[in-house]
Amino acid sequence: MSNEKQIVDILIDELGLDNLPQNKKNQLVLKMTEAILKRIFLETLEKLSDQDIEEYEKMIGEGKTPQEVDGFLRGKIQNYNQILEKVISDFKSELGKR
Repeated sequence: MSNEKQIVDILIDELGLDNLPQNKKNQLVLKMTEAILKRIFLETLEKLSDQDIEEYEKMIGEGKTPQEVDGFLRGKIQNYNQILEKVISDFKSELGKR
């Protein structure tokens, strides 16, 4: 299971979205996933050296898989899992305030 799928499943469960109609759930999942991935990108980009950013951009340009990019980031950023957890936690907190 990919990280993205795990994140989505956790959000659906913890936010109680299981009972929504499938089309509405799909719309929300798409928007939430985009928002979370943007936040993760910004957080991780700050942790990379200029050389690592160049390598990351090259990977994206070459169409590397999300798993390959994830492996690269995990190899370059020591606390990558904690960053993911914090981004997701902050996102859930923000949603809870609305």
